[in-house]
Amino acid sequence: MRTETSRLFEHGAPLADKCAVVTGGARRLGREIARTLAEAGADVTITYRTSESEAAETVRAIEALGRRARAVRCDVRAEADVRAAVAAAVALRGRLDILVNNAGVFTSGGLEELTVAQWDEAFHVNARGPFLFAREAAPYLRAAHGRIVNLGSLGGVRAWAGHGHYCASKAAVHMLTQAMAKSLAPDVSVNCVAPGWIEMEDSGGEVAARFAAKTPMRRNGTVAEVAEAVLFFAVGPAFVTGQVLGVDGGLGL
Repeated sequence: MRTETSRLFEHGAPLADKCAVVTGGARRLGREIARTLAEAGADVTITYRTSESEAAETVRAIEALGRRARAVRCDVRAEADVRAAVAAAVALRGRLDILVNNAGVFTSGGLEELTVAQWDEAFHVNARGPFLFAREAAPYLRAAHGRIVNLGSLGGVRAWAGHGHYCASKAAVHMLTQAMAKSLAPDVSVNCVAPGWIEMEDSGGEVAARFAAKTPMRRNGTVAEVAEAVLFFAVGPAFVTGQVLGVDGGLGL
């Protein structure tokens, strides 16, 4: 069966000769995004913090597609790590065209029980990380007239009880996307993909069924659908910038 992604490649590889970075690209959604960009022709550098073996598997999967790939250990909260990761990505081919800020954390905690450490971690990973990567990558992306795609969330639009720190951090990503779009224009397009409930290997069960029942499309999303939305912003019109695209099956309506 042909996928929506495969139909995008009928006229060749739209990202041929391009170089991308996907933060948190070792597994789950990040792996699918990295693989999708590679299928479209890009060489890809992924970052990881603890998932070393999964990162190696992702690199092998990308190389099997005939693309160059590199995995870099990186704590997205640390300036020195981010600087080194961007330098490693640029060294792969001497350029950088696409930055996907995917690395993130999702934890639960009621407002009255929420700790300062939980609050800070959500903002440091989910919002500070994209800021640091965009700031460091900006000169290379300007030179390439490149793209930034941030990963937001339906939780950045609609409040979820028990996830106030996460929702606030993703709302910050949405606003940061718009600020980046203004700041880096006209050289770089900056957009955001905001998934709803996405089925992954460890996200099934009663909660997933409840979300699917509330979703107008009567199911939850897939990692492939989110990756295809990222690909749209990577290959679509550069005139599209500052947008937050919900990939939620209508759950946010």
